[in-house]
Amino acid sequence: MTAGSTATWWRTRRDALLACLGKRDCAYVYDLATVQTQVAAFGVLRSVTQVLYALKANPHPEILRTVHAAGCGFECVSRAEVERVLAEVPGASRERLLFTPNFAPRAEYAWALERGLRVTVDNLSILRDWPALFDGREIFLRLDASSGHGHHEKVRTGGLHSKFGVPPAEFGELPDAVAAAGARVVGLHVHGGSGNFDLAAWLGPARILAAEAARHPGARILNLGGGIGIPERADQAPLDLRALEAALAGVKASHPGLELWMEPGRYFVAAAGVLLARVTQTKGKGDKRYVGVATGMNSLIRPALYGARHEIVNLSRLDEPPCQTCTIVGPICESGDELGRDRRLPRCVEGDVLLVADAGAYGHAMASSYNLRAPAPELVMPE
Repeated sequence: MTAGSTATWWRTRRDALLACLGKRDCAYVYDLATVQTQVAAFGVLRSVTQVLYALKANPHPEILRTVHAAGCGFECVSRAEVERVLAEVPGASRERLLFTPNFAPRAEYAWALERGLRVTVDNLSILRDWPALFDGREIFLRLDASSGHGHHEKVRTGGLHSKFGVPPAEFGELPDAVAAAGARVVGLHVHGGSGNFDLAAWLGPARILAAEAARHPGARILNLGGGIGIPERADQAPLDLRALEAALAGVKASHPGLELWMEPGRYFVAAAGVLLARVTQTKGKGDKRYVGVATGMNSLIRPALYGARHEIVNLSRLDEPPCQTCTIVGPICESGDELGRDRRLPRCVEGDVLLVADAGAYGHAMASSYNLRAPAPELVMPE
């Protein structure tokens, strides 16, 4: 099974999904077997020696335990994410946990370093301003070694207009700053964005990191981040992981003394999650047709925030042919409260259950109680 494919698990488990929803008006539902499948598919990248799950995609405890059981470590971007892993994943090793804060308070760095966590530094100034903090510590450096990529400007984390990473103009100043702080660089880190299908997005930065590793004799790890794209349409081809492996193997062969790490997040969990929401009302307005559901951007903000597209079906009438073009909206008091625009659906009536696919990543994790409407709860499919 390929992440983002229309031939996904929910098509054959409609009755079980409806039973799982029960009398609720909405819910996120996760299929852990799909998470396991996606982690297993990533195994084709044999040149990658360490896989860290990017916790921000979905920190649900059952998902954390599933990826850990499959051999993954964790990449965390806040103290609370670190504490979630340590509380919910028995046996999680701090050696397989990377803390990657960005513009966080000094106290948060201190907290992590005092607990022996591996910490990523992405700002030259904090090495100069807080040298005592890093004295005697092993650190990663996040370099802005990518021009940025992704399906929308808000998910591009590389380039001069992104807040992440030490800019190229300062690369040459890093060795002296690291030495003055008494730190030792063991890894170099890059992440250019999310939703990418171009092999060059990993190869170019990998070569830059490998070249920069020569400035830091203790560096033995190149962390290439994540951001593997998930197809949004049936006619969109997924990234060829075998081609990516062949390319990374070339990098590895040229630099045998360096390890390659990656941090997939959405790739592991997007297809494993769906958002279910009952139809509340329908409306015609000129040539537009609206189908309202019980939750909206308070549960899934990706379409409103950066134009993400999710497949949407009427789960209650999955076998009926589409007969209308409609826009699916929620109950939030914003014109941007759309889950999908101009979609072909069968007739929809109050009480039907719509399914929003590929919602397992950056769905509930980004949810809010805007309008004081609680977001959809999270459920796990029974085995």
